[in-house]
Amino acid sequence: MQRVLKTVLLLSFLSLAVPSAWANSYSDAIKSFSNAGESGAFFKTAYGYAVFPTIGKAGIGVGGSYGEGRVFARAKHMGNSTMAQLTLGLQLGGQAFSQIIFFENEQAFKDFTSGNFEFSAQATAVAITAGVSAEANTGGGLAAGASGGRNDATTAHGGYRKGMAVFTIAKGGLMFEAVLGGQKFSYTPL
Repeated sequence: MQRVLKTVLLLSFLSLAVPSAWANSYSDAIKSFSNAGESGAFFKTAYGYAVFPTIGKAGIGVGGSYGEGRVFARAKHMGNSTMAQLTLGLQLGGQAFSQIIFFENEQAFKDFTSGNFEFSAQATAVAITAGVSAEANTGGGLAAGASGGRNDATTAHGGYRKGMAVFTIAKGGLMFEAVLGGQKFSYTPL
C-alpha cells in the first residue's frame, strides 16, 4: 500500500509540473489567501493557521495526496506540519492546490498541534476559485478543477466547524473523483 501511495504521489508531481502557474513560497500562498475575499478576514480574527503552499494529489482507483506546511499562532511561526491522504474509489487524474486551515481559538490550535490530527471524510473546505474550479472536500467528492492563476481568487461562503475553517485554491491539473478518505496531519514544533 505504501508503494502504491508513493507511486501515486510521484505521478501527481510529474503530471502537474506547470512551473509558471505555481507559487511555492509560503508568503505567496498567504498573500493569495489574504486577498481572496472571505478567507482574508480570517487572518484578523483567527488565533492561528496552518498553510500548505502546494499539495499534490493524484489517483487511478487508489489515490493520495501530500503536502508540507507551516503552523502559525498569533502571526508567529510555531512549527511545521505535513498532510497525507489516501483515497479509495472512482478517481482519475492529478491536481495541485494550496490549503489553509484557520484555528478559531487556542483550543482548536492545541487540538491540531497535539500530535497526529485527522479530518474525517465529511470535513469540507471552501474552494477559492481562480479560473475554473469546482468543489473542494477533504474527503474527496465530485470535483474537477483548473486554474490559470491565483491573483483573481475569490471565495464563496464559509465559517468555522469545530473550531477550524479550511480554504483551498486550485493551482492546476484535472481530477475526477468520487472517493472516500480523510486528511491526516502531523505536527513538529520548532
